[in-house]
Amino acid sequence: MLNTVSYPADTDALPLLIAPGLFGSARNWNVIAKNLSKERSVVTLDLRNHGDSFWHDDHSYAAMAADIAEVIEANGGKADVLGHSMGGKASMVLALTRPDLVRRLIVADMAPKPYQHGENHGALIDAMREMKIDDLTTRSQADERLAERIVDPGTRAFLLQSLALRDGPVRWKFNLGALKANLPGILDWPDQPERTQFDGPALFLSGAQSHYVRPEDHPRIRALFPQAQFVEVENAGHWLHAERPREVEAEVARFLS
Repeated sequence: MLNTVSYPADTDALPLLIAPGLFGSARNWNVIAKNLSKERSVVTLDLRNHGDSFWHDDHSYAAMAADIAEVIEANGGKADVLGHSMGGKASMVLALTRPDLVRRLIVADMAPKPYQHGENHGALIDAMREMKIDDLTTRSQADERLAERIVDPGTRAFLLQSLALRDGPVRWKFNLGALKANLPGILDWPDQPERTQFDGPALFLSGAQSHYVRPEDHPRIRALFPQAQFVEVENAGHWLHAERPREVEAEVARFLS
């Protein structure tokens, strides 16, 4: 089963599961999860090939949705689900194929469609795979070395959260080979049977400065999620939960209540 981090709450509310995006991990959501756990239990996930979860050659959305389903079944059999980016697609596939497990769905800055920016993600994977890491002792050293290939300091800081410098050999906590091999499928959107819908409440939360969810995507989203609501977080891009965490918390809490 996936590695999880739990934030229990003494309430009868359904738990909230949070599925991070590509290169994300459960720890990226720890402050938001802790704050949301005042009203309900929250479980954050490391998706397969990420963090402390298992590695596998299959990184399809069907497989990721099945992983999340297994966690829900181990936590009472029904949950609210929040997914960001790649985790948003996995959560949408889960809601469409196992609607019995999902009460409310929150998709953070992702639409059910293919994307065409694989060269950017591929370059990040190549930079991590090709960087010499076995002699590193500090994160500042790693940042300096990674800067030779990745200019943006925010991107480097995000990736370096998943560089393990202690407890054994220095290593990336990503299955970089599997992620590179599966990148076309990660960027794609899997075909769904005709008339497939998730009829429960769904919130599509996007960054106002992001281009991942556009107004022309709304009909496609509503065809699959008829109860879809759309909310933009001001002054936020694709990483809205890192850029405007308090605003994201407030919108999630409002929707779940």
